[in-house]
Amino acid sequence: MKLKALFLFSLMGYFSFAFAQTAPYQYTFVAGKKLVSGYTLIAPGTVYSEEKGFGYDSGTASGTGKPFYFSVKLPEGNYLVTLKLGDEKKATVSSVKAESRRLMLEEVKTDPGKFVTASFVVNLKDRNIAGGKIVGLKPRELTKLDWDDKLTLEFDRLTVIQSLKITPVKDQVTIYLSGNSTVVNQEDEPWASWGQMIPRFFKPGVAFANHAESGLTLGSFLGSRRLDKIMSVIKPGDYLFIEFGHNDQKEKGENDGAWKSYTERLKLFVQETRKKGAIPVIVTSTSRRSFGSDGKIANSLGDYPAAARKVASDEKVALIDLNEMSTKLYEALGEEPSKKAFVHYPANTYPGQDKPLADNTHFNPYGAYELAKCIVQGIKDNKLGIQKFIVKGLPVFDPSHPDPVAEFKWFESRPKVTVKPDGN
Repeated sequence: MKLKALFLFSLMGYFSFAFAQTAPYQYTFVAGKKLVSGYTLIAPGTVYSEEKGFGYDSGTASGTGKPFYFSVKLPEGNYLVTLKLGDEKKATVSSVKAESRRLMLEEVKTDPGKFVTASFVVNLKDRNIAGGKIVGLKPRELTKLDWDDKLTLEFDRLTVIQSLKITPVKDQVTIYLSGNSTVVNQEDEPWASWGQMIPRFFKPGVAFANHAESGLTLGSFLGSRRLDKIMSVIKPGDYLFIEFGHNDQKEKGENDGAWKSYTERLKLFVQETRKKGAIPVIVTSTSRRSFGSDGKIANSLGDYPAAARKVASDEKVALIDLNEMSTKLYEALGEEPSKKAFVHYPANTYPGQDKPLADNTHFNPYGAYELAKCIVQGIKDNKLGIQKFIVKGLPVFDPSHPDPVAEFKWFESRPKVTVKPDGN
């Protein structure tokens, strides 16, 4: 009898857990109205705690005229986030980021008394790998929103939320990103990468799982078990985008180099992805801002872009030539104006920044946004299946005709660090 009771108790616990993971997490932010069944009212003073598992985070709240954060404790997986936005009495403008500054919604506008329902998909990841291993994180990653146990949404100061619904979804095509500081979700202003901007250009149907990290090579990505992690969760029909080169070129061992270890490891990434029934895509490294005396970008990456192109050709893998596209972009902007796409800021632009920032490798939000448009155009040009999930009305993007810097709008997140990310 004891064994039977224990079995029934365990079974009940299993079904309770399964139900909890598939039921939507629903919140309303409007007091004074009849509470809809299944929704939890979020009062202005609802502060996040581990015990409660939801609430305003990082010492912020809505209605203060400043950006604010809202978090919900959730396990690894893909989540459909649905927001009802707008206000009875005033116009609103909403931009939304998720986790470590991933841009999800941009400039969603409502008139007084009008409301908009908008949805997007967010991927949450953890360190655990099947078999008991874990991803080897860098110290700076240990406190990143991308690696904690909750979904954090960041709203700009003019956002007014009516309701929030978060639903676990298992039917999304997941696009895994592997790479370095030009791909990673940079947590701190003013740094940014194309990997954190690209979700904005896609509707539900796909989720972006960004496993890139600053300073990594193909070898250190492997060594920190990040490819193992991706291979433990990737499924048939998913994608792996692979962009390395900036840091690989610093490896000077006997068996290193563009045509040796770099080529061999690229092929390994391709082969492992295909074993899982997933689709590899090779992305050549973004060019550095390295203008020559002729006013043209000089190649600072040696044979690495050429090696990536050859692997793509040999292995019959889709290629997005971001090296070529970014070169066109910088040259179109011009030598001096192209600084507006990078982390170039005079001293005292940010608190505690007593020296100018002059970084010709890492992008600011504008530069990252333009590069994300390059990737989207590369997806279209390669006729990848995921192109059907690109938001409607997005025109062809020609990097030789970039968007005007003056027209780009970005609400800054609270964390601001003037320490350059690993890698150069």
